Amino acid sequence: MSNQLLNGGDLVVKCLIKEGVTKIFGLVGGELLKIYDAIERWGREEGIDTVMVRHEQAGGHMADAWARATGEIGVCLGTAGPGVTHLIPAVAAAYADSIPMLVIGAQVGRMFDNIGILQGDLDQINLMKPITKLQVSVENPYEIPHAIQRCIRTAMTGRRGPVFLELRETALVRDATEADQKKILDPKQYRPEYRPAGNIEGIIKAVDILKNTDKPLIVAGGGINASEAFNELNKLSETYNLPIGTTLSGIGVVTTDKTFVGGKLTAMAYRRAAIEANVVLSFGCKWDHTILYGASPIWNQDQKIIQVDIDPTEIGKNRPVTVAIVGDAKAVINQLLEEMEKNLPKEKVTEWSQWNEYLQDVRKNDKQQIEKMLKSNKLPMKPHRLVHEVLDFIPDDTQLVIDGGDIYLFSLDLISLKPRPPRSFFRSISMGHLGTGIPYAIGAQMAKPDKLVVCITGDGSFMFNIQELETAVRLNLPIIIIIGNNCSWGMIKSAQKLNLGKRYCDVDFPPINYSEIARSFGCYGEKIDKPEDIKPALQRAINSKKPAVLDVDIAFETPSAMKLLGLYKKNKGLYGK
Repeated sequence: MSNQLLNGGDLVVKCLIKEGVTKIFGLVGGELLKIYDAIERWGREEGIDTVMVRHEQAGGHMADAWARATGEIGVCLGTAGPGVTHLIPAVAAAYADSIPMLVIGAQVGRMFDNIGILQGDLDQINLMKPITKLQVSVENPYEIPHAIQRCIRTAMTGRRGPVFLELRETALVRDATEADQKKILDPKQYRPEYRPAGNIEGIIKAVDILKNTDKPLIVAGGGINASEAFNELNKLSETYNLPIGTTLSGIGVVTTDKTFVGGKLTAMAYRRAAIEANVVLSFGCKWDHTILYGASPIWNQDQKIIQVDIDPTEIGKNRPVTVAIVGDAKAVINQLLEEMEKNLPKEKVTEWSQWNEYLQDVRKNDKQQIEKMLKSNKLPMKPHRLVHEVLDFIPDDTQLVIDGGDIYLFSLDLISLKPRPPRSFFRSISMGHLGTGIPYAIGAQMAKPDKLVVCITGDGSFMFNIQELETAVRLNLPIIIIIGNNCSWGMIKSAQKLNLGKRYCDVDFPPINYSEIARSFGCYGEKIDKPEDIKPALQRAINSKKPAVLDVDIAFETPSAMKLLGLYKKNKGLYGK
C-alpha cells in the first residue's frame, strides 16, 4: 500500500526510517496499533520491520544486543502499563552498561487519566527516570519528530544509554500533516558529527608523565566500543609496546596479541601488571567491580592514573587521578599518538618492550596452568572443561553470549586470556542481569546473520526467558545455547559455602533435561555428560540449521573470582581484617 501519511503512527515510522532503524523489538498492544499498522501498510517495503517476542523484557534485551553488535541504536517498545513495566529489567541492564536504546512506551490519552481505565494511571515517566538518560512524553503528532530526534541525540552522544519516549494514544491516532513530516530532519542536521577532543594541556601533561615511567599499563573499557576506537587503541599499544588489559566491558576492544595481558584480574599477568605498573592509562573505563575498583591489595596505590572518559562524572570515581581528560576515546588517543610521536624519547619504546616481555612471559605461564586444569576427565565434568571444549571448536569470530553466574565466571577465565574481535562478546556486565542469554543471542544473530552465535548459560539463567526459544524457531535463527547444568544457583551456593558454613538454602534444583524441553519448541536438543561428546554435538547442532540447545552436566565448583572478591571485601572490613 501507499506510504501515505495518515496519523502519528505513520509519523513515528517515518522518523525511525530516517534514523536508519530496521528492527523494532517488542509485543503489539492496543495503544501501539497505529505504529504496527503503518509498518504493515508500507514500512516493510521501506526497510523497517517488527520482531515479535514472547515477553517485552526479552524484546528489550534483543534491542540491547542489536546495539552492542552494530554500534547503532536499538529500539524496543511496550504497550501502556504492563508492557512498559515488563521492559524495566532490560532497560536497567542497558543503562548500567551504557547501551544506546530508544525505549518506546505507549500511554493512554490524557482524558483517561485518574478514572481507573485499564492499564492507565501509571506514572511511567517517573518509573523510568532512574534507568534512562532522558524521558519525554508526547500527546500530539506534531511533537513526534522533535521528540524522537531529542531522544536519539541524547542516547547516542556523550556517555551512551537508553532513553524513554512515552507516546500518548492521542499522538498516534490523530491525523498528521505534511508540515509535521517536514520536521523530520537528517541526523546530521541535529547530531554532532565530530568527536569531542581532550584538553591539549592534559595531553601534554600525560605524555610528560609517560616520559618518566618504566612500567606503564593501558586499561581499556567499553568507551572504546562506543567511540569505535579499536584501530587507534591497538596502534597505540603495539607502536609503543604498551601492555594492555581491559575491563569486562572492554573485552573485544583489543585485537593485538603482542601486548595483551588479560581481560580479567584472575589472570596472573594482569594482576602482576596491576600491582607493578607505576602509570595507568585508562580509556573509557568505569573503575568498578570488574577491575575491583582499582583498590588494594590488587592494585598498586602509588600509581599515577591518567583517566580519559567522555563522562566527567566517571573521572576519579574510586581512584584519584593524576591527569583527567574529558573527551572521546578515539579523538584523545589520536591526540596522544601525535604528541608522543613528537615528544616521547624513542628509547622509551625499548624500555617498555622489556616490561611487556616480562608480562608476556607471565601470561605464558597463565596459559600453561589453565591447560593442566583442562586435562581432567572427571565426571561430572569441570566447568572449565566444558568452556574449553566449546571455545576450542568455534571460530574466533563467533558472536559469544555469556549468561548466568558461576558459569559466566568460569567462562571468563578462558575468554579473557586472549583478544577477541570487536563487538563479538555479549554479557550484562554492570547489572549482572540473568536471563539475557537467549534474547542476546537472538539480537546478535539478527544483527549479524552471517556469523555463528553461541550462548553459554547456566541452568538457572536459562529458565528466565526460555519462552524465547519459540521466537528463535519462528524466525529460523540457528543460535546455539549451551547450558552448564549443575542443578543449582551456583554463585549463591558458593557464597553459602564460603561464608555460611555450607548451610545451603534455596539453591538446589531437581535434575531437568532441558534438551527435551527445547525439542518441544522445535529446536535441536541434546543431553551431554562427557567432555569428548561436546564437539561432535556442536557439529550436529550446526548441521541441524535450527536453534539448538545442548544441556551439559557439570560439577558444582566455586569460581576463583569469588575468592578474589572475598579478598577485596575482607580488605574493606566486611569479613574482618
